[in-house]
Amino acid sequence: MSRVSRVDQNQRRRRGTGLIALDPAAAFPGFTLFAPLTAGGEVHLVDLHGVSAHRWQLPYRPGRHARLVTDQGVLAYNGVLPGEEALFPMWHKYRGGVMLRAAPDGTVLWEHRDPRQHHDAHHLDDGGVLYTGIEPLRGAAASAVLGGVPGSEADGTTVWADTITEVGPDGSPRWTWRAADHLDRADYPLHPDYAREHWPLINSVTPLADGNVLASLRSVSAVVVISRATGEVLWRTEPGTVSQQHHPTELADGRLLVFDNGVFRPGHDVPYSRVIEIERPGGEVVWEYQDPARESFFAPFMGSAQRLPNGNTLVTDSPAGRLFEVTADGYLCWEYVVPYFGAYTEREVRTLFPAEPNALFRAYRYAPEEIPWLEARP
Repeated sequence: MSRVSRVDQNQRRRRGTGLIALDPAAAFPGFTLFAPLTAGGEVHLVDLHGVSAHRWQLPYRPGRHARLVTDQGVLAYNGVLPGEEALFPMWHKYRGGVMLRAAPDGTVLWEHRDPRQHHDAHHLDDGGVLYTGIEPLRGAAASAVLGGVPGSEADGTTVWADTITEVGPDGSPRWTWRAADHLDRADYPLHPDYAREHWPLINSVTPLADGNVLASLRSVSAVVVISRATGEVLWRTEPGTVSQQHHPTELADGRLLVFDNGVFRPGHDVPYSRVIEIERPGGEVVWEYQDPARESFFAPFMGSAQRLPNGNTLVTDSPAGRLFEVTADGYLCWEYVVPYFGAYTEREVRTLFPAEPNALFRAYRYAPEEIPWLEARP
């Protein structure tokens, strides 16, 4: 017998969306930018009250996130290249393939394509892009990758290994890096519960002030600094410091801000997420935020953190579509839940994630003076 449901079965939507909390005396004033992963290419800019200030419509659904790169409203956006096959079941979940810049009205100004790009693409000030990709390892090269679930290679034979590429404004390569060339397999094994289809799964890449490259290796739980000159790993977090982390960024004092997801956290039977500052070179955690009821803040995948000019931190609890801001002493002063829900279009992803999520990858806060074009609109 069929039943007409009168209760929304989507828990996140049922709990409420939009502005949840605001202390205007403590929050950093400005506008928050985000791209819902299943909203079909929409990018939103909202004020502290959750009111829409601007909206872009791009021709591709997000291949993770968007970011403003000029004070005239030019948007850097990473989209999903249509028509590509799934290299393994999770590939459609986090692949990209189109890196573009768009005007405030959505007009595409520049575009670079690489069908093997995934997760992060950092648009540089000179018009180039630094981004993550993959290449296949087979035979002995695949067998040399340690850890993971035995027999879980893509198509039973292939380990897709990460690469990092930088292209110039004309799209020509000017720097490349291969995990297969520079990572010691014994030092960077896959977690035993992860599939062997992708190693080490770089979910974030960004240039440092000294010109070297900061990267997050999710499936081996490591944040590393890569020498641009030689490709060698110059520094890494000590094992156990982070667990399946995302989005490390360099702060003005050289410390690293990291969204530490906490999946398989050593020594803890209850998972929880946190945001931490790591001091270099020693690797000590010198600041952290976790929810007072720490188990209530847990993002098993994705997530980001942005240090704001007033010392607050904007946190993206990605799977929950939840954005919140905390002060240096851990006081939550702003909270917003993304109200845009939708299903993934690819069958493989819908099978893995059948609910309609309101998820996003990253969000960014901008001060009013950083977006003068917003006030100048007719």
